[in-house]
Amino acid sequence: MKKNNNSEPARRKLIFIRHSKAEDQSPEISDFERSLTTRGKVTAMLMARIMMDKGEHPGQIISSPAFRALETALIFGKEFGVSADEIKLVPELYLNMNENDFLRFIRQQDDSFQTITLFGHNPLITDMAAYFAADEPESLSKAGIYCLEFHVSGWAEVEPESGRTIYYLTPKDL
Repeated sequence: MKKNNNSEPARRKLIFIRHSKAEDQSPEISDFERSLTTRGKVTAMLMARIMMDKGEHPGQIISSPAFRALETALIFGKEFGVSADEIKLVPELYLNMNENDFLRFIRQQDDSFQTITLFGHNPLITDMAAYFAADEPESLSKAGIYCLEFHVSGWAEVEPESGRTIYYLTPKDL
């Protein structure tokens, strides 16, 4: 979004989405390879539609490469008409990222995107939402969507604890 005529700064949104319900851990499959359950796939699709009904668009989709997070991101992408090759994979969203690394990562994002949607895992996804939120968000539930808005014209201007909560959606909202 460009600056408007009264020189108010543009707005940027960070949307944090925790992966949907996945298979239980088992010795036969690594944690990284765990897939969504059928219920998890349906819930992800319904949550994407709720987000769409709010008039939201995910903008740049960035996901952990772990299959359950990527699968959730792909479901959202399909609902919003974002192709799989437009989804950016960031291994650190699975392996862990400290606050300074995450701040640097967000500040380096492409300003042509007004909104960035991140798909990941707890505790990291909730911790990062809390790091940027002016208030303290609840722990993100599976398939939970937490949206923060920043009154800045570029990602390089985003500061910790400066995001205003716009909404928090959970599968219980279905």
